[in-house]
Amino acid sequence: MKILTPAILLLTACFSAGAQKLPTVAVLSTGGTIASKHDSSKGGYLPALSGNDLVSAIPAIKNIAQIQVEQISNIGSSNMTPEIWVRLAGRVNDLLARPEIAGIVITHGTDTLEETAYYLDLTTISTKPVILVGAQRPASDPDSDGSRNLLDAVRVAVASESVSKGVMVVMNGQINAARDVTKTNTSQVETFRGLEFGALGVVDVEKVRFYRAPLRRQTFPVESQTQLKRVDIVMSYAGADGLLIRSLVRDSSVQGIVIAGLGLGDVTDSMFDAIQEARTRGIPVVISTRVPTGRIFPLNAQKGGALALKRIGCVLADNLSPQKARILLMLALTKSHETEAIQNYFDN
Repeated sequence: MKILTPAILLLTACFSAGAQKLPTVAVLSTGGTIASKHDSSKGGYLPALSGNDLVSAIPAIKNIAQIQVEQISNIGSSNMTPEIWVRLAGRVNDLLARPEIAGIVITHGTDTLEETAYYLDLTTISTKPVILVGAQRPASDPDSDGSRNLLDAVRVAVASESVSKGVMVVMNGQINAARDVTKTNTSQVETFRGLEFGALGVVDVEKVRFYRAPLRRQTFPVESQTQLKRVDIVMSYAGADGLLIRSLVRDSSVQGIVIAGLGLGDVTDSMFDAIQEARTRGIPVVISTRVPTGRIFPLNAQKGGALALKRIGCVLADNLSPQKARILLMLALTKSHETEAIQNYFDN
């Protein structure tokens, strides 16, 4: 009996797919480490490759899907902005409305990848797959992980089980939900993880395999002219006196604040006073936590605890990280400034 190796199994699968009309996947390139090369004159890495360059470097993609490439930007993702999010979401929804597009893959830097993924999860109308992918090692490095990650992302984008799973992040052979995933390591390839609930599935040399589906999802249809409200994040720490919050309150452009609290969202007494001043001025305040896992609920009755914060009209972020709570608040504020309505969005 002839035993097929994993590599032969994958080639066989690719050949079988090629025998039929291949699905079309749109690859939207934004830059990041996956598109970076070493620049000797600058002494470091800079985004240099286009989306077409990334796809052309992986001949096996041609056996999986027809690729349509668009360049959205070519930046390090530390420079990603809400304005680009709005434009990107509009393009994603336009493309997914086309019957010939099976799914979308977005190449992205890893610094803010989880934020873009969650924004798109909240604003994508279609049930077709949207996959974000990046790399921890630049394209010019001999052991770059970008090509394998991008190939895997396209495979997930055309998998039938990927439908209705929301936006996903595919890296290092793991499939994670946009709401759950976070970057956990500054440089190692196994950096994106769903810390509390684990991956949705895996993609290996044989197939794409899902083991669970995300349930906590909602959608905010946005228009190309949508203006997202300014929301800032303030961290709680030993000795925090509320100065940063008071500074934000004096800036009329700030329309919401997210607190990265301690433990169950706790803050110092002085910080509580500053939050109360913000609430008196009608500024929505969402309480998250700097702790990597766990949700916020009103248990602690002391002055700076979540129970007291809720009583002065703060919104509790459930288990959303501060950066993702900021995104949800930005979108919620396009619908309402009322505490109860905003809390309902965070409870969904």
